[in-house]
Amino acid sequence: MTDQISQSASPASHPPSENHDADIARLFDATGPLSQTVGGFRPRQSQTEMAKAIAAAIAGRQTLIAEAGTGTGKTFAYLVPALLWGGKVILSTGTKNLQDQLYLRDIPTVRKALNAPVSVALLKGRANYVCHFHLERTLQNGRLTSRDDVGYLREISRFMKTTSSGDKAELSRVPETAPVWNLVTSTRDTCMGAECQYYQDCFVMKARKEAQQADVVVVNHHLFFADVALKDNGVAELLPSANTIIFDEAHQLPETATLFFGETVSTSQVLELCRDVLAEGLAHARDGADWAKVVATVERAARDLRLAFPQDIVRFAVNQIAPSSAFFPALDKLREELQGMTDVLETQAERAETIEQCRSRAIEIGNKLAAWNSAQSAAAGGDHPHDKVLWVEAFSSSLQLHQTPLSIAPIFNKQREGSPRAWIFTSATLAVKNDFHHYTSQMGLWNEPAQSWPSPFDYGNQGLLYVPDNLPQPNSYEYTDAVIDAALPMIEAAGGRTFLLCTTIRAVNRAAERLREEFDKRKLPFPLMVQGESGRTELLDRFRAAGNAVLIGSQSFWEGVDVRGEALSLVIIDKLPFSPPDDPVLAARIDAMEKKGLNGFVHHQLPEAIINLKQGAGRLIRDERDRGVLMICDPRLISKPYGRRIWQSLPPFTRTRDPEVAKAFFDKQAVDAEPALQE
Repeated sequence: MTDQISQSASPASHPPSENHDADIARLFDATGPLSQTVGGFRPRQSQTEMAKAIAAAIAGRQTLIAEAGTGTGKTFAYLVPALLWGGKVILSTGTKNLQDQLYLRDIPTVRKALNAPVSVALLKGRANYVCHFHLERTLQNGRLTSRDDVGYLREISRFMKTTSSGDKAELSRVPETAPVWNLVTSTRDTCMGAECQYYQDCFVMKARKEAQQADVVVVNHHLFFADVALKDNGVAELLPSANTIIFDEAHQLPETATLFFGETVSTSQVLELCRDVLAEGLAHARDGADWAKVVATVERAARDLRLAFPQDIVRFAVNQIAPSSAFFPALDKLREELQGMTDVLETQAERAETIEQCRSRAIEIGNKLAAWNSAQSAAAGGDHPHDKVLWVEAFSSSLQLHQTPLSIAPIFNKQREGSPRAWIFTSATLAVKNDFHHYTSQMGLWNEPAQSWPSPFDYGNQGLLYVPDNLPQPNSYEYTDAVIDAALPMIEAAGGRTFLLCTTIRAVNRAAERLREEFDKRKLPFPLMVQGESGRTELLDRFRAAGNAVLIGSQSFWEGVDVRGEALSLVIIDKLPFSPPDDPVLAARIDAMEKKGLNGFVHHQLPEAIINLKQGAGRLIRDERDRGVLMICDPRLISKPYGRRIWQSLPPFTRTRDPEVAKAFFDKQAVDAEPALQE
């Protein structure tokens, strides 16, 4: 999907003047082009200073870590220098929502204001584009399990006749979570590439070609790292020609990079392969083997591997699995049966390109299982791979084997080698009390310049931090009920208009159950919206429209959510967002830090929790007119020595522990709160 205008001049031919500070000052000035063409634009010193720093980094092809408080206007602060002087720019965002917003709204706005002759392309992962081949095959096979999917397939088929991009985001009538999408899109494993009869019309190939030719390419972190790690032909092909790489929502990078620089193989991949082997075998080589029997033994072995763990959902580091467990023999059995199926595919591969493709996938899955197994054997023999964590994750119907890097810093540094270019990392939450050390050490950005620009909001008057008294310890059984008891008077005083952010899905469900009962009993007219009952976008639209709703969510509502105005006046956070202690990767990282004489809690868990908490707290005040209360229920904020470090990292709200002061804040003539938490 590309948005082309005049190609006669590209940003590379528009170098900054010697004094680009003066250029930036003029562009962001009250009489400058942004003020004249962008509705509601007002000069903000933080924004102008940030844009100058980014322009300097682009001109010098340097790295800059840029934290900008909510309301700084960081999007324009990086877009202006990027569109004018960035050369070929890759702009990566944390979410597809922000990706679409930049491409459809922000970039066109800035480009028009600057009259910048740049072409822009949007590039997403393959799973976002309808695949002609897989759509046709699904229409023929009709392997649909629900009536909904039949209707959705008809919609997708109609959409294909009119779309020029094939991007499923354009087809809002089919939910993003509908299972039918898996049957009409390709993966790296199931794409036929140049052998495909539809290659010339392929939407993925078109999007990549447009990205090659565009001056600015908008991607997301998942695609960036998936392509770079797998050497796929999207971002990996764009990187050599890029002069400037900008990561927005850069606080998400450590987690995303960890995901993609690791190796994962799952029983669901095996079952998907079996499904395709059966279909292709019967279609092209019916007489070549008893296909039903060939796949049945592999499917049984994959299911038996999952059943080696009786628990429903569980995570284990490999050294936590008992040597006598059924898991290791079940893994050997799966590898053996998969090899048997691969041998059969070998004999039939030349009969059809799709069978050859199944053979390649079977070999790749077999290799990943073997690599995991040999790493595990080495670990069992005391020869630990120091740079990797081996662990297993069981879901209700599948099992994943992971090899995760202990640190992405050396791997990411390697990716940044090569020709010099500008790397900009920006977010509202990268530092802990203006200290960037945690982030820079995670990303391997040691000694790189880092700056922070404050929010223009008047937090002391616009917001109040309220920490209730007398709550039990967060690990106690009755904790969520105690949170709801403390929250109810506040929700009533706020007239609904509340986000309740929880750290676990279990807490979301318990809070929803309690609030339903209480709203019913007290005849409170607040619509209740709960994560999981609808998609995130739909819940947020309903929340904004209601004006007095209460929304309960977990991690996906802590960030990237923007509700301005009175619809949101109270944000309640149930607990400090420390990672679960049973996370095998976290445990291994802490162990490695402690071997170096560092304190895992102080140097990893605490800064991580602070950055997460800053994201959640950032939902409350979104513009200069917003007012509201941030209620953090966790007593550790006051009782623990580290509590001070946490609340000092939050915006400088007025603070209180008195519920009456907090309730009074919702009144337009709110009394000034006593700062009960002393600096």
